[in-house]
Amino acid sequence: MVIDERRFLDDLHTLRSFGASGVGRGVVRRAFSEADIAARDWLATRFEEAGLRVQMDPVGNLFGLAGGPSLLMGSHSDTQPEGGWLDGALGVIAALEVARCHRGVSVVSFQDEEGRFGGLTGSSVWSGYSALAEVDLHEDHDGVSLGQARAAISDRVGDPVDPAQFTGFIELHIEQGLTLDAAGEQIGVVTDIVGTRQIPITYLGQQNHAGTTRMDLRRDAFQAVSAFNERINDRFRNVVTPTTVWTVGHVALHPNAGSVVPGRATFTMQWRDGDARRLRQMEQIVRGTAQEIAAERDVAVSFGEMWELEPTHMDARLRGALEKGAAVVAPGKWRCMPSGALHDATNVARLMPVAMLFVPSIGGISHAFEEDTDEADLVAGVRVLGEAAQALISAS
Repeated sequence: MVIDERRFLDDLHTLRSFGASGVGRGVVRRAFSEADIAARDWLATRFEEAGLRVQMDPVGNLFGLAGGPSLLMGSHSDTQPEGGWLDGALGVIAALEVARCHRGVSVVSFQDEEGRFGGLTGSSVWSGYSALAEVDLHEDHDGVSLGQARAAISDRVGDPVDPAQFTGFIELHIEQGLTLDAAGEQIGVVTDIVGTRQIPITYLGQQNHAGTTRMDLRRDAFQAVSAFNERINDRFRNVVTPTTVWTVGHVALHPNAGSVVPGRATFTMQWRDGDARRLRQMEQIVRGTAQEIAAERDVAVSFGEMWELEPTHMDARLRGALEKGAAVVAPGKWRCMPSGALHDATNVARLMPVAMLFVPSIGGISHAFEEDTDEADLVAGVRVLGEAAQALISAS
């Protein structure tokens, strides 16, 4: 059997219809939303039609299982609040098409990769990194807990899926960066996925009247955030590399009113790097700088629980199969490269060997309605995946 390119693209466009935004090829399909559940029901039907046994585990991960030991492929099908049509979805539909051609392939769509309730939630629970009872308590920005959201799929879930039946995991994904597109290349074989740290930091000052409180007497919590944001760049200067990234994000002020000096400001500080030692060094700098600012501004500082994922190296055997497939499908138009974005493969690596494959993102844009990839590159990606599957299954 060979890859049916038209069927693959048609399925990819059909999946986009669940939560289509009406803006370009945008999609709004948050985990456990009506659109997400409808998409999973449709995927389950397509899995069955491909001869796979459908099983949804307690956290909502959807599997299409081949008989006997198999190679697992897939990604996720939920989106950011304003997402594109390919982030995650490409990997699921490509895996489905490969499974139609190779009977030793199983498919998965992990749940809540995009972090409505944390980050990489479904694969985190499946890998044993997080306990379902604990993540059930996590709330989204509207105060809805994961446990409450899961009630919408209670009639669909079954037992956990045993990872021992899988010989490895391969995830196809859009790059979400500019490297491949800028170079005019079609395929990126991932070498490793960077590690990530994220910690919530809170400054507590004194809420006060914005018109009567002199500037030199203010204990303004937001000014502390602003000072931290400026100083952290300088503190990192002699530690980071050109590929290290960090972000101050999700700032929440209290009481968040125009005529009130903010008494409390909470924000997230996130940093990513491929070196675990450097990640630890950056943590020390983050904590030290935050405390330094607090002392200077006469505010209190506190740190929440840090979310952390270690750098993940791809398996040599699986990666080698992808490299050979890339050389066949896209000779002279592929490269080996790291991933600066997080992926479910990071969690799955706790259970089995993993590898990843990238196709270009036009303009390097992702997590936005404008996200797109040329269809020829999409087809190249699924063809490389098929070449790798054939080689790996034949060798097993």
